[in-house]
Amino acid sequence: MAGQRAEHGPLAGFTVGVTAARRADELGALLQRRGAAVLHAPALRIVPLADDSELLAATKELIDRVPDVVVATTAIGFRGWVEAADGGARGGAPGPAARVELLARGPKVKGAIRAAGLTEEWSPCSESMAEVLDRLLEEGVDGRRIAVQLHGEPLPGFVESLRAGGAEVVGVPVYRWMPPEDLSPVDRLLDATVSRGVDALTFTSAPAAASLLSRAEERGLLPELLAALHHDVLPACVGPVTALPLQARGVDTVQPERFRLGPLVQLLCQELPGRARSLPIAGHRVEIRGHAVLVDGDLKPVPPAGMSLLRALSRRPGWVVARAELLRALPGAGRDEHAVETAMARLRTALGAPKLIQTVVKRGYRLALDPAADAKYADV
Repeated sequence: MAGQRAEHGPLAGFTVGVTAARRADELGALLQRRGAAVLHAPALRIVPLADDSELLAATKELIDRVPDVVVATTAIGFRGWVEAADGGARGGAPGPAARVELLARGPKVKGAIRAAGLTEEWSPCSESMAEVLDRLLEEGVDGRRIAVQLHGEPLPGFVESLRAGGAEVVGVPVYRWMPPEDLSPVDRLLDATVSRGVDALTFTSAPAAASLLSRAEERGLLPELLAALHHDVLPACVGPVTALPLQARGVDTVQPERFRLGPLVQLLCQELPGRARSLPIAGHRVEIRGHAVLVDGDLKPVPPAGMSLLRALSRRPGWVVARAELLRALPGAGRDEHAVETAMARLRTALGAPKLIQTVVKRGYRLALDPAADAKYADV
C-alpha cells in the first residue's frame, strides 16, 4: 500500500489553486510532480517601472545624496532598479554606491546584488524583514539615511520603526502590482473555490491575496469565499507577510517555517492528506480526497457528481442517507431522484468495488462501514 501511495504522490486526488503571477510555472510543476491537479489564475500582474518617472526621480535623488544604508528586498526589483539607473539616472550610474551598507533580504537578492558588481554587507538567515529591522535598530538609525526598495507588499511597522528611531527613510518604488488584464481565469478560480472545486489556494505575495479578495468583493462573492477558506479550502501562504490580507479578514492560514516554494509544497503534502476522510468500508481502507478516492492506496478518479454523493454519505458513515437528501447534494440535479441512481451507478463503477455502498430498499444508500468501526461512528 505504501508503494502505491508513493507512486501516485502525496497530493494525488487534490486540486490546488495557484494565484502567483511570478514563478507560477515553477510552483505548478512542484505541485504536479507530487500528484496535484493545478488550477492557475494569476491574481495580479507585475508592471516594471524602469521607465517610470517616480523610480527615476528616487534613483537620482539617492545618487545626488548617497544614503548610509540600502535595503534590497527582491531580486527582480533590484535588477529593475539597476536597469533604471543604467538607462536613465545620470550617465548610467550603476545604482547604489559600493561604499553604502547594502543589506539583502535573502539569497536571491544577494545573487542580484552580486550580478550588478556589488557586495552585500549582510543578509538574514530567516529571509525576514523583521530580522533586518532588528539589526538596523541595534546598530542605531538616528540621523542615518536609509533607502528601502519597495516591492508592492506591505512592510508592517518597518518604515515607521526606522523613522521613530530617527532615520530618514527613502522609499524606492521599483515595480507596481496591477489587476490582471484578463480577469476570466481569476473568476474561474473564485467560482471553483466557492463551489469547493479546489482543496487549497496558494499565495506567494500579499498583493495577490488582496487582489483575489478585492475581485471576490466586486463580484459579490466575498462572503462565500471567506466561508470556503474558513471551512473547506486550505489557504496556504509562503510567509507571514503574504498572509496579512487574509488575516485581516479573519482567515487563518498555514505557512512553512522557511518562506520558499519548496517548503510551501511540502507543507501542502502534509496538510491535505491529513484533512482527507479515511474510513474502513467493506474490508477496504477508503480515503476521500478532493476529486478522487484512494481504495487501499489505489487512486480512483471520481466524477464531480459521484464525489458529491460520497461526501454526503461519509458525513454519516454507516447510516442510511435518503435519496431526497442525496438529490439535494447533487449540483443542478433538479427534482428527479433518478439522477441519484445514475450518479450512484457511475460512482460505484469509478470506485471499482460496488460493495462499498449498499442500497437500502425504499430508503436510500449507506456506506458499508466495517462492523468493528460501527461503535466509533455511531454518534457521528
